Amino acid sequence: MEAAATFDALRTALQARIDAGRMPGAVAWVQHRGRTALCEALGRQGPGSGAPPMACDSIFRIYSMTKPVVSLAALMLVEQGRLLLGEPVSRWLPAFAGQRVLGADGRLAPVAREATVHDLLRHTAGLSYGWEPGALQEAYQGARIGSRGLSNAQLAQALGPLPLAHQPGTAWEYSRATDVLGALLEQVAGRPLGELLREAVFGPLGLRDTGFCVPEADHGRIAEPFAPRAGDALALRLNDVRQPVPFESGGGGLVSTAADYARFLSLLLAGGTLDGVRLAGRKTIAWMTADHLGAIPVAGSVLPAGHGFGLGVAVRRGVGLAARAGSPGTYGWSGIGGTMFFVDPSEQLFAIVLVQAPSELDTLVDLVPNTVFGAL
Repeated sequence: MEAAATFDALRTALQARIDAGRMPGAVAWVQHRGRTALCEALGRQGPGSGAPPMACDSIFRIYSMTKPVVSLAALMLVEQGRLLLGEPVSRWLPAFAGQRVLGADGRLAPVAREATVHDLLRHTAGLSYGWEPGALQEAYQGARIGSRGLSNAQLAQALGPLPLAHQPGTAWEYSRATDVLGALLEQVAGRPLGELLREAVFGPLGLRDTGFCVPEADHGRIAEPFAPRAGDALALRLNDVRQPVPFESGGGGLVSTAADYARFLSLLLAGGTLDGVRLAGRKTIAWMTADHLGAIPVAGSVLPAGHGFGLGVAVRRGVGLAARAGSPGTYGWSGIGGTMFFVDPSEQLFAIVLVQAPSELDTLVDLVPNTVFGAL
């Protein structure tokens, strides 16, 4: 990538969506072979002509792009000998002992084996998000699963006794597993998840704008979406991140900037070390970003064709099958608010696009790799 002009296709596509009123603005960041090849802000930080222009340091709700960060923190505890992935979740969270599985006939059956920490990291713990109408959704809603008024410990206490969607280890289903992982890490570390992440990841890496809420002095940098519109594929009202709440969601609670998240991805791409700071060993990063599903079947449509799942990230298995460009071994994930990233170790490349427009996410996860790989 010799010049920023090679990214005209990405710029044009994002600007067209801004001009069409599909999102107020966007930030795009591409890094190739250790050099920042693109950091561009387009449009405005929020709705209306009075909103400030989008900036490369605008702050976004990154939702499920929180998952890789929390997964790395878990693996750092594994490296320290304080946590084992083969341990049952119930060792740390007793509410997960004696779980039962909801069958197709509505009957409950005991688990064949307990869910492990490994299952939480790769979303094979039998949990769900409770998105599909039915008995499981009703159980999740009745227990207030996902309420920002519950602490991580309270979430785990409420979720543990609820029926599972699958026998642990038998199916991949996108789920509350990383929220449970956050509660488990609090037990292992003996302190709140936000404090653990600040001490283990944010502070050492210099991620000044990443956390579970935005300080008052930086409220003017928060990117805001259009109001949800009738007929949107995802008519989602985004979280208010101006004040701390009890729920520090390990699965989706962080805010961040393109520059901060680029440092996190730079660390992964470099094998766990950045600017002389070592957070994890290179073999741990390779383990994290390998496929951990093998022949385990995938439930639902969240995981793209041609991909497996590692420890917090989707992992591409081959060149074909997926409806987007990419190399085998490329890994990444996205956030429901409209944010996404991918990392291609073979090309020493990563890209981040941050938007606050939930209905644009499905487009972005295909559009961004296609245009970025098209520039190679």
